[in-house]
Amino acid sequence: MQLLLATRNKDKLKELRVLLKDLPLEVVSAADIRDLPEVEEDAATVRDNAAKKAVEMARVSKKLTLADDTGLEVDELNGAPGVRSARFAGEKATYHENNKELLRHLDGVPMDKRTARFRCVVAIADEQGLYDCVEGICNGVIIEAERGGGGFGYDPLFIADGQTKTFGELSPDVKNRISHRAKALEKAWAVLSRYLREKGA
Repeated sequence: MQLLLATRNKDKLKELRVLLKDLPLEVVSAADIRDLPEVEEDAATVRDNAAKKAVEMARVSKKLTLADDTGLEVDELNGAPGVRSARFAGEKATYHENNKELLRHLDGVPMDKRTARFRCVVAIADEQGLYDCVEGICNGVIIEAERGGGGFGYDPLFIADGQTKTFGELSPDVKNRISHRAKALEKAWAVLSRYLREKGA
């Protein structure tokens, strides 16, 4: 059975493939299948965005589909950028532009007020509709300047609780043990295993 990953983001695909590599499923991405629609991420929450992507892609592709959406929630900014994390500095913003915008909003804010969390929601659907949603959270702080060239998105600004390096400085192995996406995918693994048992796959 194939599992469709409902994303064309190469950085996200790389992480997802590593985290799902031992599942008894053939993993394919939205970029591998012609004529799949671009799903507009216009929902009010990351959960609703993930569910929308999973349901629409599963309906069109007729495949078991996994979609995730992630938001960075900064306490000092009342949870922003949140669902708009990928578009914080504009619709076509680069990772660096979003990071600069975040630092601009936090200019002068002391470190003890720069608490934040990454929230990742993973939705799983088949052509009958939504099967389940799970969530992973990683708490930490936003530092005052980018550090590290690894990871993607806000990784160079985020230090997870209990760490001294940003996600941009950590090795992929370490990040993939502690990150929000790793926690969500661990739960998604259990959901997918249950789905396969129920379907007799």
